[in-house]
Amino acid sequence: MVLANQALNRGHAYRDRVGSVDAGQLVSDLYAARYPHSSAMVWRQRLAAGEVCRNGQELRADVALAAGDQLIWHRPPWHEPAVPELPGPLFDDGDLLVFDKPSGLPVLPAGGFLEHTLLAQLQARWPQARPVHRLGRFTSGLLVCARRCASRAWLSALLREGTSPGPSRKTYRALLQLPVPGSPLWPLNPGDSLELATPIGRSPHRRLGSIWAAAPTGDTTALAALSALRLLERAERSWLAELTIATGRPHQIRIHTAAAGAPLLGDPLYGPGGVALDQALPGDGGYHLHAHQLRLPCADGGLLELEAPLPEALRGAADG
Repeated sequence: MVLANQALNRGHAYRDRVGSVDAGQLVSDLYAARYPHSSAMVWRQRLAAGEVCRNGQELRADVALAAGDQLIWHRPPWHEPAVPELPGPLFDDGDLLVFDKPSGLPVLPAGGFLEHTLLAQLQARWPQARPVHRLGRFTSGLLVCARRCASRAWLSALLREGTSPGPSRKTYRALLQLPVPGSPLWPLNPGDSLELATPIGRSPHRRLGSIWAAAPTGDTTALAALSALRLLERAERSWLAELTIATGRPHQIRIHTAAAGAPLLGDPLYGPGGVALDQALPGDGGYHLHAHQLRLPCADGGLLELEAPLPEALRGAADG
């Protein structure tokens, strides 16, 4: 089921502060550098339309900026694509809420989505709840939310860094492209496992400025990341794999499988080597990835274990 999409959203105000290194730049040049999805010419058109304010005053001309200037771009309302409706929770203990997020539903505002998000649907029904972590727009499966700030902070650190006072595990199912010959995945047979530990860092991207991708050797700012892959089935056009993540880095599974020579089948963004392709964006779909099982230690010493049903495309012969 999808949400009706008959009305414009309410628009959004994007706020920026001019730093000392940006002093003297034209407004259009600063915006084009910070938001490379639009050229300087497009930003001049937005200035002429009265969409930009500096220090509370509407700008109509492209002027040089001073350090400390406060800018606001008032983006006019726009149509957002329809998205799936968030189903009821699989688990609710009065604090934690766990959902089986449908593919196609963005978790937080980004990529042209402002109001058609899981966050907006969540807060309409549970005003105090917020997501503890993210799943990609087209990643389905288990997503943890919490009503209490302390719970969100504790669980977020646990899922992000894998630091836990007890056993925790988050397991995904994915369809992979056939591995590149000679890659670490190439010799695997069903039942075999492989550890993936490519660090993840920021990489240049033509449309976004920078993006998360496999970090080059020697990148001291890269984040350590660890995934365990187990091959379930080999087919003529794809491989079915189970992946358990010990850390929760942005796009970790998409990057790790691509870095190992077998990107997710249909992934338009990450290619062999874990490189991000300039023509695609993180929210583009086409791949099959599902957060299938969750084992999570709770602050009270208990253990939460949940499972989200597998989509048809990710069911193997052993699943019946």
